[in-house]
Amino acid sequence: MPRFYIHHVTKYTYPEAVRDSANQIMLYPIKDENQEVQSQRLIISGEPKIETFRDYYGNEVGSFMNTTPHKELQIESHISVVTKPIIFPTDEIEVESQWENLLKIKNTVPFIDFLKQENFAALPEVKQIADSGFYNTVSVYVAVQQLNKYVFENFKYIKGITSIETTLDEIWKLRAGVCQDFAHILLVMLRLLNIPARYVSGYVCPHDNNQRGEGATHAWVEAYIPFYGWIGLDPTNNCIVDDSHVRLAIGRKFSDCSPVKGTYKGTAKQTLEVGVAVSLEDKAQWNEVPAILTSQAAPLSTVEESYEHNSYQKYMQMIQQQQ
Repeated sequence: MPRFYIHHVTKYTYPEAVRDSANQIMLYPIKDENQEVQSQRLIISGEPKIETFRDYYGNEVGSFMNTTPHKELQIESHISVVTKPIIFPTDEIEVESQWENLLKIKNTVPFIDFLKQENFAALPEVKQIADSGFYNTVSVYVAVQQLNKYVFENFKYIKGITSIETTLDEIWKLRAGVCQDFAHILLVMLRLLNIPARYVSGYVCPHDNNQRGEGATHAWVEAYIPFYGWIGLDPTNNCIVDDSHVRLAIGRKFSDCSPVKGTYKGTAKQTLEVGVAVSLEDKAQWNEVPAILTSQAAPLSTVEESYEHNSYQKYMQMIQQQQ
């Protein structure tokens, strides 16, 4: 069972002092039979008091305020967590019975929440692709792996081309993005086949450093397999989630699982930097690895962003100029 040390830093800087900052954090790893959180230390600018609660999906959420004027907000999380191997499903159950079971549960809690589709104009086009496959002729477990592979093979992993504000239709047109975009597209395809699917935020902690998603929080999907339960699928890396992933939160989509979000009074301009470092403990004693901060796009709700600075619009302009 691997033991990971994870150092996650989120830093906001403002050109002018802001105040009355109210924030919500979802940085507490899920504690269950597959994850054992051995320690966690949170360090936040101003040392505010953190109140915690459980949200609708069972995630642990923290909230805090900073009412004094400040030009910087830094949130650090230091975690030691042990992940355990997962026993994967088998195909002993008759295929037809599996698909029939999905029809029986689709209007029941909690599955109904994870079958609701997002607003997506290209949904009929995606449905044609899903219907053209052999997904219903194989087990649900095989079907979800086929769809996971489809997203991996048909979408390019390109950093910076999208942001958390990019819509599903824009992602579908681009056929490119990062882990959260891959996850959202896979969610659509799974739900089209009546397979309950939920968004997962967390960290990818590869043993061999060959997986995408290092240096930031990662995102993947969990699909419900009849007579088994939830199984993780990482379309960014075309793999079934095992003990190299650490889960932070689950929800219907990214906004349900955002690691850090909040509001404040003051300038709309800000700089967001995020860094994640992972160290794998072996027989020797491990040391804390510092996270290297890199700039990221901040949410449009708190940043003034013009047409010219939108990465999707810039990409489409480049394509048009090349034609």
